[in-house]
Amino acid sequence: MWALDNEPGAQKYTRSWVKQARELGFICEAAQIPQPDNRKVDWNDLHQRWAFLEDDEVRAQRIEKNLKEARHHGALLIAESASDKALLMYQWREREEFHFCFDSRLYWWKLDISKFNSAKQALDDSDKQDDQLLSEKAIREKALRMSGCVVEIANCYPKALYFQRNEITDESWYFFRVDFPHDGGSVKNTFTGGQVAAASEFKKRLLGMGAGAVFTGSGQQLDKIMKDQLFGIKTVQTIDYVGYSREYSCYVFNDVAVREGQLISINEEEFFEMGKLKLKSLQKGVKIQLTKDAKNYDPRWLDLLWQCFGTQGIVALTFWFGSLFAEQIRHRYQSFPFLEATGEAGAGKTTLLTLLWKLLGREGYEGFDPSKSTKAGRSRLMGQVSGMPIVLLESDRSGEDKAHAKTFEWDELKDYYGGGTLATKGVKTAGNETYEPPFRGTIAISQNAPVVASEAIMTRIVKLHFVRPNVTPESRAAADLLNALEGAKLSNFVLQAVRKEAEVMDLFAQRLPGYEAKLRCLHSHCFSCDTPFKDEQSDCAHCGNKLRGYIRVERINKNHAQLLALLDCLRMVVSLTDAQISNTRTQIIRMAIERQASISSDHPVVAEFWEVYEYLEGLDADGPVVNHSKKENIIAINLNDFVKCAAEHRQKIADVSELRERLKDSRSRKLIDINKATDSAVRAYQAKHSNAVITKQPIVKCWHFQA
Repeated sequence: MWALDNEPGAQKYTRSWVKQARELGFICEAAQIPQPDNRKVDWNDLHQRWAFLEDDEVRAQRIEKNLKEARHHGALLIAESASDKALLMYQWREREEFHFCFDSRLYWWKLDISKFNSAKQALDDSDKQDDQLLSEKAIREKALRMSGCVVEIANCYPKALYFQRNEITDESWYFFRVDFPHDGGSVKNTFTGGQVAAASEFKKRLLGMGAGAVFTGSGQQLDKIMKDQLFGIKTVQTIDYVGYSREYSCYVFNDVAVREGQLISINEEEFFEMGKLKLKSLQKGVKIQLTKDAKNYDPRWLDLLWQCFGTQGIVALTFWFGSLFAEQIRHRYQSFPFLEATGEAGAGKTTLLTLLWKLLGREGYEGFDPSKSTKAGRSRLMGQVSGMPIVLLESDRSGEDKAHAKTFEWDELKDYYGGGTLATKGVKTAGNETYEPPFRGTIAISQNAPVVASEAIMTRIVKLHFVRPNVTPESRAAADLLNALEGAKLSNFVLQAVRKEAEVMDLFAQRLPGYEAKLRCLHSHCFSCDTPFKDEQSDCAHCGNKLRGYIRVERINKNHAQLLALLDCLRMVVSLTDAQISNTRTQIIRMAIERQASISSDHPVVAEFWEVYEYLEGLDADGPVVNHSKKENIIAINLNDFVKCAAEHRQKIADVSELRERLKDSRSRKLIDINKATDSAVRAYQAKHSNAVITKQPIVKCWHFQA
């Protein structure tokens, strides 16, 4: 009697050993414990269940019942032919026809009643001595063998594992495993409702799913097979991205999930079981390879990061770390900042990005260029991840590149600051339902040129600017070591971080209000010790701190306060010294002050325009040259006249189309009106001092600015 546990490996060995034992002359039987609802049950579990039964008679009945069932399943396992197995199944539960699996092939058994009755009558009336010695049970069994019809209806065995549904889009599929009799291994994939409802569609899908997998059964046979397999089938919820799921409060990666600090590995059926929740990700395009064992984690990367990039490297790390919790932060605080990393070529931006992606399990990935994609493509790509950065590379095209690049405007990103909608898509229903997936990631921008955009975008950005370092043998060696670190030895970082989700969010909530208050008072109180400054110019009398500034825009204050709070949370995962934390805080505060200053100043194109204006107006001491206004508090400029005059005096400025776009955001001289009919002071002055026969139109369309 072979009674191993009911596992694929044990089943394989049982069949092999039974075959060998029979060849040696042994009479063999087997016993296999049924696995209800795919729950693991072994012999030890059965013995424990029997032990809990106090009544001896009840216990004996239960033992007899369980062992009888186990022997039946064992007999099915070691059946020598499809016909033998079919007969065993019929004897256990009588049915006129049914499907079954033998040697990873799908068979159909059907009892021919008239043939069975004829065979039984023939055996009863037989003159053969062997037939006359048969018992009634033996006669019936022999008649069944003679009348049962076994037909192979598929050269593989398709098995429905579960039903998976996307509640948001109302899409659903049946997830199947297809086993083959050869050594090619099993194949797993989905069937739609329509494909399991029609034999022709089922056959097509099966052929497309597995090489050479052919179904030859009828529609009636398929209906009965699906009726048996799909009754009471379990349902698995799905998401179409990887990362944090706010709906289910867990992190889902390719082969591992984290919920409430617990690590859950994906099961053999390719979904995660988290208590009553069964969940899987449909996203296959984003490969995140995470090392589950913390013993393989290499912590040297932090010292190398500090050596190569200093405080700026820690700020970038803080943003990457914070991105893991961006969904939770946006849900509670309505926003999460964008990161801009600019600098000249060779400043190390790619090296830094490569390291940060290794920490998140995406080795070999850097980002994508939105100028080389369509808007629909960008929205799909940005919807693939949640709680992870979306890195935009070299997005700001200029010169010849701009003409060949697809249209991309920074204002597209505006709604993503608060997790807005990526795109509105229609759902295939008879109604007017739509699907509006939200942006769940974060935005990081890496390019050589600084971002030039509207104030709404600029205030959403925290900026790092990298300069090309003076390379020393030590720094080169550190950079080489940093590049040589394997992703497999770094990716455990993300698991360490997300397993502390609750602690991180609690600490973040504690620290954020304090940092917001300190940044609001940065012009009047010392950030380090909260001592009031004596006057507008003096340093802190208590600690000598010189860092001060006036942050007027609340959004800038909030963004950098979130970074400061996340920096404190980062210490829960990596070992940063007090000096490193202090220096990085100073870096973030400087970033906030510089961002406020950049918002208060004009765009370079606008600043250049006003410099040329001052130059041109100074060419004639007696009258106006380009300012058509007759009012001292208004500057009126006709852009075409201005560009012509600038060209005549060899002053290089942007073309008219760009000026029209940029001057709308002029800060030093606020725009009042566009293309307003103006009684021209320039034309009046020219008419008075010119001997020309033809006079120009005195009314000119001008842009009006505050003087």
